[in-house]
Amino acid sequence: MTTTITLVQGDITRQHVDAIVNAANSSLLGGGGVDGAIHRRGGPAILDECRNLRASLYGDGLPTGRAVATTAGDLNAHWVIHTVGPVFTREEDRSELLASCYRESLRVADELGARTVAFPAVSTGVYGWPLDDGARIAVETVRAVETNVEEVVFVLFDRWAYEAFASQVG
Repeated sequence: MTTTITLVQGDITRQHVDAIVNAANSSLLGGGGVDGAIHRRGGPAILDECRNLRASLYGDGLPTGRAVATTAGDLNAHWVIHTVGPVFTREEDRSELLASCYRESLRVADELGARTVAFPAVSTGVYGWPLDDGARIAVETVRAVETNVEEVVFVLFDRWAYEAFASQVG
């Protein structure tokens, strides 16, 4: 099956999809940017499940490149898939960890039975990943993964991010 890739400029918390991917920090306890927005709009149910995950499976936090699901709380989705992107550095090539965020999120989506998934541009905000390279890695990875997800929606916050992803989608 070929996964359709759609681009949207807007707010990921407003998407009507089966699963919304959260660019989380390893604590899973909320933060700034996309992570904070998802926790605020989704309500306390998301944080409650994240706390349970920390207490049971991820006492040291969710490792970079991995993904785990919780309820979506008050969002227009069934699940939030939390993934921890790498912090960009010129001293070490961490592109495989960034690609793993997309692969692992789609693996979790398949386990859940999700058919539509909304992704932010993981690691391209405060984690400093260059936008053009982040877009390339995201699109190439989604195209390469065998998944039952029918549509991936990249929800880009601004015009620059949208244009970076559009140049990769073609």
